[in-house]
Amino acid sequence: MTALPAMLRAASAAFLLAGPAVAGLGSFLIPIPPAFAAQLAAADSGPFVPGFTDVPVMPGLATAESEPLVFDKPGGRIVQAVLSGEVPRQAVLAFYDQTLPQLGWRRASDRVFVREGEELRLEFPQQTPKQAKSKAATAVRFTLTPR
Repeated sequence: MTALPAMLRAASAAFLLAGPAVAGLGSFLIPIPPAFAAQLAAADSGPFVPGFTDVPVMPGLATAESEPLVFDKPGGRIVQAVLSGEVPRQAVLAFYDQTLPQLGWRRASDRVFVREGEELRLEFPQQTPKQAKSKAATAVRFTLTPR
């Protein structure tokens, strides 16, 4: 009996190692620590605010809620998501004042941007005393409504 050629053995080994990951079983076979899983989940949210296709996430902010509110109706879509992080409120405003106009948004008033029949509003919800004591002091609510 002859041994398998080296290239065939390497391809078989790669297939066996990659198979569970391709099938979505990577976390089942390889336990992932919860802290690392949270980082992966944050990375999965991508560079955009959840529920929005082109509103970038400011570095330092992360998703504060599990799922964004997305409601698509004939008159337009309504989307709401909340991000939070250890960044000053003024830095958040400065970041979005600089980046949103580059994406076609026009500033209509303080914390309100408009584009193609839609209005994007940035709000800073009141925090509970417990949240105010934590370091994650800034929460930002992104609300998109038809205009």
